[in-house]
Amino acid sequence: MIKKHEIYKKDKWNMMTVEVQGRYIILREISDQWGEETHTFMSRPALMQWAEARFPKEEYEDNMEEWRSIMAAFKGV
Repeated sequence: MIKKHEIYKKDKWNMMTVEVQGRYIILREISDQWGEETHTFMSRPALMQWAEARFPKEEYEDNMEEWRSIMAAFKGV
């Protein structure tokens, strides 16, 4: 059974989704700058470690609510 989670979606070119496929967590990040990137994680702690590195809190000092909602979406996976 595959569970799909949407982390954020600004438009069809700037979005991030996570699929849980058994013990694998597959993250797809689509951006208008970089195209599509796919990351595969074996555990939720590995996913959270990547998310904290990808979305550093310091970059969201002006918009902490957006950072909190992104981290909450990752924790909900």
